[in-house]
Amino acid sequence: MRSPFRTLVLPALALALAGASLRAEEGMWTFDNLPTKQIKAKYGWAPDQAWLDHVRLSALRFPGGSGSFVSADGLVLTNHHVGRGWIQRVSDKDHDYVKNGFYAPTQAQEIKVPGLEVLTLMAMDNVTDRVNKAVKPGTSEKEALKLRETEIEKIRDEMQKKSGLTCEHVSLYQGGQHWIYSYKKHTDVRLVFAPEQQIAFFGGDYDNFTYPRHNLDFSIFRVYEDGKPYQPKDFLHWTKTGVKAGDLTFVTGHPGRTSRQDTLAQMKFAGEVAIPLRLKFLEDYRTELMAYAGRSPEAARQVNTQIFGIENSLKAIRGYKSGLEDKAAMARIAAAEKEFRGKVAKDPKLAAEAGPSWGRIEKVLAVEKPLVKEAMYVSTAHSTLLGFALTLVRLTEEEGKPSEKRLPEFSDANLKVTKMRLAVPAPYYPEQEAFMFARGLAEAQKALGPQHPYVKAMLGGQSPEAVAKTAVEGSKLGDPAARKALIEGGKKAVDASTDPMILLAKKLDPLARKLRKQMDDQVTSVITEQASRIAKARFAVYGTSAYPDATFTLRLTYGPVEGYPGNGTMIQPFTTFGGLFDRYDGWGGNAAKAHGGAWELPQRWIDHRKDLDLSTPFDFVHAVDIIGGNSGSPVVDKTGDLVGLIFDGNIESLPGNYFYDEKVNRGVSVDALAITEALRKVYGAGVLADELTGK
Repeated sequence: MRSPFRTLVLPALALALAGASLRAEEGMWTFDNLPTKQIKAKYGWAPDQAWLDHVRLSALRFPGGSGSFVSADGLVLTNHHVGRGWIQRVSDKDHDYVKNGFYAPTQAQEIKVPGLEVLTLMAMDNVTDRVNKAVKPGTSEKEALKLRETEIEKIRDEMQKKSGLTCEHVSLYQGGQHWIYSYKKHTDVRLVFAPEQQIAFFGGDYDNFTYPRHNLDFSIFRVYEDGKPYQPKDFLHWTKTGVKAGDLTFVTGHPGRTSRQDTLAQMKFAGEVAIPLRLKFLEDYRTELMAYAGRSPEAARQVNTQIFGIENSLKAIRGYKSGLEDKAAMARIAAAEKEFRGKVAKDPKLAAEAGPSWGRIEKVLAVEKPLVKEAMYVSTAHSTLLGFALTLVRLTEEEGKPSEKRLPEFSDANLKVTKMRLAVPAPYYPEQEAFMFARGLAEAQKALGPQHPYVKAMLGGQSPEAVAKTAVEGSKLGDPAARKALIEGGKKAVDASTDPMILLAKKLDPLARKLRKQMDDQVTSVITEQASRIAKARFAVYGTSAYPDATFTLRLTYGPVEGYPGNGTMIQPFTTFGGLFDRYDGWGGNAAKAHGGAWELPQRWIDHRKDLDLSTPFDFVHAVDIIGGNSGSPVVDKTGDLVGLIFDGNIESLPGNYFYDEKVNRGVSVDALAITEALRKVYGAGVLADELTGK
């Protein structure tokens, strides 16, 4: 399972990309710059524009992941783990759809998921020239950052008003290019099907990021418009034949973040400072969630999805760190940067413009180092209610300013969305809120010290437990109607509010703003400007033959179904239903309770074992370049048919945050044939399988 990994405290992490000798399968390519000549030369075929438009318009962006339209009546396919939080949102103590699964035999039984929005990328516009013209030569780094942000927001607002679409700024090549991506937003999304958690995540955390795998990691939703199933112009047709070893596959999805174009100094900073702090923060958070889960089965149900996500992130980040500890890879990275800098130094114009940039970035990282911990802990301290309160305080404060002078997240283009999300109903558990808020405040007190302004402001001399208890018991922000009333009342209502979470947010806001300004002025503005200069130099030296780092925007990657060397042998490209039951039997079945039941099976799978074709492929690996955010990405063949569903990468692929290893980097996908086999023979969902396959 992959998880997008990007936080305020983690700087970009990786290497300067030479770009001159990429292996064909390497790269998360934008749709405007696909290396079709390379694909044609190697595979004898390459996508044309009609093919590209079709798969682009069939693709969807989920919160934190990817998906696709897979039927004429708006069925949407993604991973179970991408949909899990939303499945939990419509569950309760009497209906645990995460644990037990869900199937709506009719459209009338499909469950609307409050707050879930999915996006289709409709257009991509390069606005680099206009953004760059907003910054005159000689402008300071601090002022340049502000001028670019102001111009970008102006362009976004203009395009959003003109198109009626949701427009987002996309920075590529470390600020070397600026784009506006325009999306159609789908806000009525309903749950149709989810398997049991145990088969979706068979093998548990032991098997996570490994292969061979036997995970049926999928879920199905449906998009509605005006109360009726949405009928997309483009959707992916289900394969009739599947794939075999050696077949060329394409993955179209939204890889979260890679850091392959950053400097060696940034990478060292990440490995020595930022990542260790992040790991410690997540480990502590997991410990607290586990403590709460131990209170009761219902408490465990409430937080199991959060624990699941954190454990996934921990395993991923440790894998990222392993890339930084790979001496041979780091030596190659250092050599590539040295070569690039040498080419820049030989060109007087490039040397004047970008030559000092590496040193400027390295110098500013020393300024960032003491700020990293503060940026992590001067926060809402695991409190959902304080998060609502801080957004309300900032929203009503920023709304009174001209759009260009606001924090970017409260620009005109974002205001409506922010207000809508604040008012969305969501499960709220006061006991969990008080427990986690107290733990979060205690963490901050320990990390920052009792005399830190944040600690003094938030605790006021009281214990974390006392502050959390008073604030949670006295707050009404768990009720969406109360949040909506404050939104409608505006600044006057928020200023007059005596809600204890609002009062805490008013103490937090100036401290967080001050730290944010310090980071922007002293760190972010410098890195943004200097990285942009390095990017322009890279274009001058290597052209645009290289792909940009992933930015949680739509990309296309490709490669064949292919095993790889491992454990002293060759790892097979496919697993099967027979292999699933072999793994189950090999651990002694459900009665053995081995390793917390990681390899147990839901009872219906045991009951229907005799009905299944055990030679049917279950999961497969292919040589595609993916990262967190690609979860839920459709896998298509040359005809554009859906043949699989990305849900993970192998453990060897985790250093791919920084570099691609062609020998062992693999994406792991659910086979499309496994999904329909299970729907028909295990779940009695033949009607749904027929809709998917067009029967």
